[in-house]
Amino acid sequence: MAKPMEEIRWQDLEIGAAVSEPGCSREYKTGSWRSMRPVVDKSQCIRCGVCWLYCPDMAIDRSEEGHFQADLEYCKGCGICARECPVGCITMEIEEG
Repeated sequence: MAKPMEEIRWQDLEIGAAVSEPGCSREYKTGSWRSMRPVVDKSQCIRCGVCWLYCPDMAIDRSEEGHFQADLEYCKGCGICARECPVGCITMEIEEG
């Protein structure tokens, strides 16, 4: 018999994950209707990857220098990366243009 939803703990879930491309499709670019964009202060970034981990759209990429940055073709500007950054190096700025 299945447990009620409120009794299920994350530790009880099956091991595994589904990983896809940013935005779930290379052809479906969702960044065009964004009103805010994340900007990373690379001098403060500790390259921990928390922003990448929490991004709901997998719109965070790692640069050649190891810093994380938003893939603006897919980033919707939700601000979760900025909120979760442990050092506060990501700020949300108004989208220009």
